[in-house]
Amino acid sequence: MKYIKRTSKLIKDYFNILSQNYPDWLDDYTETERMLKQQYISVTCGKIYSKLFDYNDYSSLDHSIAVALIIWNFTHDKKQTLSGLFHDIATPAFKHCIDFLNGDYMNQESTEELTKTLIKDSKDIMKLLERDDIKLEEVCDYHIYPIADNDTPMLSADRLEYSLSNDLIVFKTNTLEDIREIYNDIEVQTNENGIIELGFKTKKIARQFVKNTSRLSVAYRDDVTRFYMQAIADILKKVSEDGLINKIDLYELKESEVIDIIKKSNYSEVFEELINATKVHTSTEEPEDVYYVKHGAKVRYIDPLFNGKRISKECKIAQKMIEKNLSYNMDKYVFLDKRLNILKEK
Repeated sequence: MKYIKRTSKLIKDYFNILSQNYPDWLDDYTETERMLKQQYISVTCGKIYSKLFDYNDYSSLDHSIAVALIIWNFTHDKKQTLSGLFHDIATPAFKHCIDFLNGDYMNQESTEELTKTLIKDSKDIMKLLERDDIKLEEVCDYHIYPIADNDTPMLSADRLEYSLSNDLIVFKTNTLEDIREIYNDIEVQTNENGIIELGFKTKKIARQFVKNTSRLSVAYRDDVTRFYMQAIADILKKVSEDGLINKIDLYELKESEVIDIIKKSNYSEVFEELINATKVHTSTEEPEDVYYVKHGAKVRYIDPLFNGKRISKECKIAQKMIEKNLSYNMDKYVFLDKRLNILKEK
């Protein structure tokens, strides 16, 4: 049975909002071995395994399909749509935790360099591209298509998708009708630089979207999130140093299989302590003799267009919400207790 048929009713209903006319040709690409690996990776960066968070799961493959559907809905361009489908094909197990492992917690783009390589090395995908007379260079970098991707704080298909799906599915803070109202108000507009961009027709809905995404933005980088993701990264680093796992494994194994490796390592107990913790501690003073995290993280925020102009320029309420979001303090020391001290550098 095809993956799209095996998803939940909620995800099917959500996909139908994004594109009422599902492009059947997309299934050929979705069903390739390399793309199907993404169904075993959670967009939550492993937070669904922890009692620190109350999240529902949504896979990297779900996200990729949804991004493709948004692009298809607004462009009906096969190449742009495929660039969206492939944009996270290089996502490893535990997703952005690996950026933390690579020291790239501020940009969270360290894994993207493998996108072209993984597409090129997939015989299934390359055969389909040849069949459809599409060049690798036309689909391996979604940054070249402004509807698919653009710079913060603009609104792109990728940024729109993870905002909608996080609210609807992961955080459970919006309903399908809420999502439908937001999505149906979006159209392709021209921004202040003369470049096409997704934008809103109605000020009230644009303002609500800013409210939603400002809340999500803080959740993506709050104290507990930064601590957890860095701790997972450090556990993976230790397991790797012991020769039990390597970076290639993170692109080939399911998250559940990586967890099994961790549980058989010297870091099994600290992993269990981490995922079973229910709260973290913070301090403005450096805690003594304890594993802690103290650094920032990528700031994801959106200042969308409203009839061709930034909503922050047209609405003082939206501007204040964005400013409050951007002022979130990430200067605290975040720690659990001495049970995680095995992760401290020797």
